[in-house]
Amino acid sequence: MTRAMTALLTGLLLAAVPGLASADQALFEAKGCGECHYTDGPAKEKTIDDQLAKKGPELWYAGSKFQKKWMAKWLTDPKPIRPMAFNSLTEENKGDHPKLDKKEAKKMTAFLMGLTSDAVKAGRVKPKKSAKGRLIFTKKMPCSGCHQYPAKKKKIKGGRSAPSLVGAKKRLNPDWVLAYLENPSVFKPVKAMPTFAGILSAKDMMNVARYVSNFK
Repeated sequence: MTRAMTALLTGLLLAAVPGLASADQALFEAKGCGECHYTDGPAKEKTIDDQLAKKGPELWYAGSKFQKKWMAKWLTDPKPIRPMAFNSLTEENKGDHPKLDKKEAKKMTAFLMGLTSDAVKAGRVKPKKSAKGRLIFTKKMPCSGCHQYPAKKKKIKGGRSAPSLVGAKKRLNPDWVLAYLENPSVFKPVKAMPTFAGILSAKDMMNVARYVSNFK
């Protein structure tokens, strides 16, 4: 089969997938992103072995989780979000994620931002300082034991076993933060993070979402 015929068949197959921009997904596949990330939801993991078999985080709800401006910039200069390597508590994150040029990053961002989840309702959370949210995050719940976060005097505190929340204000969609707290199994059925539904009230989860979404 010639290269032209292969490209044609690939384009036809991608176009047949509902909701996907074929040219942008073609770039995703051409760059080998699918080797570490899957983009067709819902969540596939059912066991710990399923989770450990993954090489990188799932992206099928990327458009609901991340902010577009941050995404486009990060793809051109990807800095580690996790202090530790994916699925590891002992290996440091080497920060070796491939870089894209600006044109590629724009196309990749367009594709990823089109991947959304109905579980995330827009306009629910307004980031702001929350004394109650801070108390829950740092004292009542073990959030700061696993996640790094910005503290006073530009210091970084918190654990290293989970994704850092430094810069969450620019990186994460506030409404996704709340949706994840409310029903994390939609996004990650197999996870280390505790489920707070039934432990925290709806108001408490809103305060935590507001607090986290204000991290610089």
